[in-house]
Amino acid sequence: MARKPAAAKPTTEAQPQYKVEYREIQPYGTLKNLPLALEDNARTQSVATLNQMLADTMTLRDMYKKHHWQMSGATFYQLHLLLDTHYEAQVELVDMIAERIMALGGISIAMAPDVAEMTKIPRPPKGREDVPTQLSRLLEAHEIILRQAHEGADQADESGDDGTNDLLVSNVIRTNEPQVWFIAEHLAETALLRADK
Repeated sequence: MARKPAAAKPTTEAQPQYKVEYREIQPYGTLKNLPLALEDNARTQSVATLNQMLADTMTLRDMYKKHHWQMSGATFYQLHLLLDTHYEAQVELVDMIAERIMALGGISIAMAPDVAEMTKIPRPPKGREDVPTQLSRLLEAHEIILRQAHEGADQADESGDDGTNDLLVSNVIRTNEPQVWFIAEHLAETALLRADK
């Protein structure tokens, strides 16, 4: 009688080890020690400023997408496209700001509950608002961010944090200012049609 070959032992080497004990490796609000030639107090100040900027920029980004989806009226198509273009620019800013925080040795906020807790931008309702309301909300959010960016850039300059100053001036301010212009012009009181006499 022939013997059956021994069954191969199942291997577990390729099995993902997804059941791990969760552990935090750097608490929020702490700094890694990095050779950045910046004082800890300058980095701490910049990280705090940038996390506030991040929370507000993430909120503005999401407001752009909300209003993009819920746009209506005679200028629907143009505003639908414009708001999506502005959304994409805010997405890029979110990444730049978060990466600057991490480069300074800090921890960037990332999750929606943390953003909702920290943002200074008033929360819009879940429902759909008219176009002037949507655009006014966006302008208010931009103003909040721009005010913080100017103050943060001055603080970063005073503390010698040239990288944060450059980010706030070259990216945050120079992205938000033209977006304010484009949105504000849609609120100018000009007639869509003119009746000839």
